[in-house]
Amino acid sequence: MNDYYKVKFTLAPCLAYECDILAALLADVGFESFEQTDDGVDAFVKKELWDKDAVSEVIKLYDFEAKIDFSEELVVGQDWNEEWEKHYFNPIVFEDKCVIHSSFHKDFPRLQYDIVIDPKMAFGTGHHETTSLMIKRILDAEMTGKSVLDMGTGTGVLAILSAMVGATHVVGVEIDPPAYENAVANAQLNGHPEIDLRLGGAETVTESNSFDFVLANINRNIITADIDRYASALKAGGEMMLSGFYVEDVPVVEAAANKCGLERVSVIEKNRWANLQLVKK
Repeated sequence: MNDYYKVKFTLAPCLAYECDILAALLADVGFESFEQTDDGVDAFVKKELWDKDAVSEVIKLYDFEAKIDFSEELVVGQDWNEEWEKHYFNPIVFEDKCVIHSSFHKDFPRLQYDIVIDPKMAFGTGHHETTSLMIKRILDAEMTGKSVLDMGTGTGVLAILSAMVGATHVVGVEIDPPAYENAVANAQLNGHPEIDLRLGGAETVTESNSFDFVLANINRNIITADIDRYASALKAGGEMMLSGFYVEDVPVVEAAANKCGLERVSVIEKNRWANLQLVKK
């Protein structure tokens, strides 16, 4: 068990899109998990990564409309499994094809793709707009017999779904050790231990021209920094699906992609969150 700081952010006025922006910025300074509240966001960061000055700087750098206050509370030796059992997400259904639920849920529809996710402190239950947009892309794609690279795999949900829809070689990369361990457990839980899960960042991807699909649901800064590696790993004619950023950020991400020989196919969005589909020429 790890010691965490629970940092309560209060926004006035509390605007949903600004809560999302704040969470994305906090992820860049080490925060792992977020819960939306009536007046803002509760965010969790490991004790050793807590940096009050860095958080203050994040708030200053972005021109938030809301006034933001925050306070921290040390949570010692928290059993996150128990917490998830107490405060768990509801099952979520996608296009009457896929259901995501926890191992604790009993009441959920039986659909073609049944994914069990016990996320603990990892991101990716399907409820966030970016994850749901990625799931839509996977359900709409033809992955049978294909190879898939999932960067920032989190709970492993996208890698698991890729395997379920027919991908025969799936690699998931996760830089955070607890999230990586969670992804390994979830892959086993869903009967897909063959998924190649790697602890680390883009440096763990040494393949060239090997994948039919590359998925990355991270954030704009990481994507633009590492997109050359993603592109190198992608086969000619292969597809890249990117999310974790806002519609306003699409031109920035697309410009970085174009430099790597990638061209836009389409953009879909949900509540101002974007998903950019690209093809490698």
